[in-house]
Amino acid sequence: MSILNRLISQLALEQIGERRFLGRSTDIFRSGRVFGGQVLGQALMAASYTTPVGRLAHSMHGYFVRPADATKAIEYAVEVIRDGGSFSVRRVTASQEGKFIFTLSCSYQSVELGFEHQLAMPAAPPPEDCPLEQEIQQALAQRLGTGEWDERLKRERPLEIRLVYPERQLELGHYEPKTMYWIRANGLMPDDQRLHQGMLAYVSDFYLMTTALLPHARWHFDSQMQMASLDHAQWFHRPIDMNQWLLYVSESTAAQGGRGLVHGVFFNQQGQLVASASQEGLMRLREKSD
Repeated sequence: MSILNRLISQLALEQIGERRFLGRSTDIFRSGRVFGGQVLGQALMAASYTTPVGRLAHSMHGYFVRPADATKAIEYAVEVIRDGGSFSVRRVTASQEGKFIFTLSCSYQSVELGFEHQLAMPAAPPPEDCPLEQEIQQALAQRLGTGEWDERLKRERPLEIRLVYPERQLELGHYEPKTMYWIRANGLMPDDQRLHQGMLAYVSDFYLMTTALLPHARWHFDSQMQMASLDHAQWFHRPIDMNQWLLYVSESTAAQGGRGLVHGVFFNQQGQLVASASQEGLMRLREKSD
């Protein structure tokens, strides 16, 4: 099974009861904790399995309640709030060993035509002209002398990510809190819009909070930094195709009280705005221990 298909299988979930699903985890950061994007994607998929045919997610709002253990399964329970004439609302709670780790409210809509306008896509070099994420990460690991990262950084990944501003990954500085990435699936995903939405929810948690660190000359892996997603909102504007390149533009508008706020938008290569996301996260600088 390819690395992409393993991730797809992870997002697909196992049904264990009426509106109850079980998700497995991968410790992608070797931290012992579940990546927040995985929980976002799995919770959205759980809700999607319970909605009427022809309705797709248009918005989701979630809160991360406590860290999740990557060695344990996550149970997702879906509550039907309402099925109206054109909208459906679901609430999802995720738990491990009886303790809540995440809660999500999401809304679904039947396909409908209406007024249209959008934010203009910013200028960006084509993905083919941008370096791969792992190439930049390997160069950084060599510079920092962190040889223990070598094997992990060389592994095949389910997503192909190319950096528009690689220097912001390689050199600490006081940069504008804005960055851009090209992202697509590393392989071919099946034609299932629910799955493409779930994968985009997974992807949306990448790099948001690191954008908030750009003005402050700190690495997200700095031992003094305590970082975690606190809440996450996402809106789907148009059909998602993770088999094609998407430009992910993220910008932090504020940081205070040990928290940072970041907004992101996704454009396809035709310049259409396909999704938006916002996240507040913990970015606490801990005092050095003696």
